[in-house]
Amino acid sequence: MRSVSVIGVGETQFGELWDKSFRELGIEAGLRAIQDAKIAAENLDAIYVGNMSAGKFIDQEHVASLVADYSGLADQHLPTIRVEGGGACGAIAIHQADVGDVEANEILSSTTDQEWESVFGATFAGLYAMMARRHMFEHGTTREQLAAVAVKNHKHGALNPNAQFQKEITMDMVLGAPRVAEPLGLFDCAPLSDGAGALVLCASDRARKFTDTPIDLIGTGHASDFIAVHDRRDLTTIDATVIAGKRAFHAARKTPNDVKVAEVHDNFTISEVMAIEDLRFVPKGKGGFATEDGETALNARVSVNTSGGLKARGYPVGATGVAQAVEIVRQLRGEVGKRQVSGAEVGLTHTLGGTGGTAVVHLFARGD
Repeated sequence: MRSVSVIGVGETQFGELWDKSFRELGIEAGLRAIQDAKIAAENLDAIYVGNMSAGKFIDQEHVASLVADYSGLADQHLPTIRVEGGGACGAIAIHQADVGDVEANEILSSTTDQEWESVFGATFAGLYAMMARRHMFEHGTTREQLAAVAVKNHKHGALNPNAQFQKEITMDMVLGAPRVAEPLGLFDCAPLSDGAGALVLCASDRARKFTDTPIDLIGTGHASDFIAVHDRRDLTTIDATVIAGKRAFHAARKTPNDVKVAEVHDNFTISEVMAIEDLRFVPKGKGGFATEDGETALNARVSVNTSGGLKARGYPVGATGVAQAVEIVRQLRGEVGKRQVSGAEVGLTHTLGGTGGTAVVHLFARGD
């Protein structure tokens, strides 16, 4: 992997943005990243667009060219590449250099195995609920520990001006919410959100020509696994996360103990519990207990999902991995105010596609 640094970041507000189109969101985030990097369009060499299911959501394909066109870059004739990998496609794009609720959930379910899962009525939430039930059975994880993930992430989201939900919630609210798929309730599930994020990447040896605070991408890992949950080795472990994490840490010459701030994939509360275990922040089976004990809160052992995570910041599906990276870059720059992690020098992002058929892990560090 060549040495690259982030020199610019940008993101939109997240939420139900009825007044903004797909192209407007992408352009807004991209222009903010370019402005943050203090570069001109002429400095760009290529555009990578991470997008999931534009064809189904808005009947639009050829989205990479569309974004370049409506960004005023068509006459630059840049190579534009769309990357797809379910919810992980934004993270894969980094690695490679408005719809109703019912239909939206059907689209999300299309990232599962259609022949052996969806056709039999398995929903996205239902499959994660199966993982949660097994995790509770094998490791003693409790309903209250899952709820603690949501409470923590909403507390962080209340400090994020771009988050969809900028309001704290209580344990009783989570536990008393209507069930979606037992044991997961309404507040255990991330919302499907509009929004976009963007990064400007630059060769590290040129980064200081553009910024005094380059953030280096020091390690990256990408792995896949069986798409169907019933084919997995262990329902309580996402092996793609384990492998992608090990690859990223090896490339960066770092260990989980070096990471002080992490954005992990919490489309459901059980997802975060498994992620912090699979990334080796805590031993297997202890993710719920660690969350309940406050070990993943702001300025604790490892600060997890300081943006509010998918749960409170919002879940823009394809933009997820980039939005996570925006948060980590701003944390390492020391720019996030009340949710700042003290002394953060190394940060991590973890993004899933589907129910764990794809996982991408990135490690970032303050530039020398």
